Amino acid sequence: MLKSTEVSASTPLDNQVGGGHYKKYKVQPIEYAMVNGLNYCQANAIKYVSRYKDKNGLEDLLKAVHSIQQLIGFEYGEEAAKRVSISID
Repeated sequence: MLKSTEVSASTPLDNQVGGGHYKKYKVQPIEYAMVNGLNYCQANAIKYVSRYKDKNGLEDLLKAVHSIQQLIGFEYGEEAAKRVSISID
């Protein structure tokens, strides 16, 4: 364990809490989002689409759709966001 005065040689991108599903990417979703100045909704959509096969499958894809629906609501209004719907049977 590090003492408060010690500095770790690793970066925050080297350390992932709760799994290793982002480490396999050449560019992690957070790196892509930060470099490209994406907002929260855009970054979340990319994060969920990137990891769905390695983490939560369909649930992550639905979260991506929800993030896009939120983005549409912020950018174009709630009526436009209501046009986005998904039905899973």
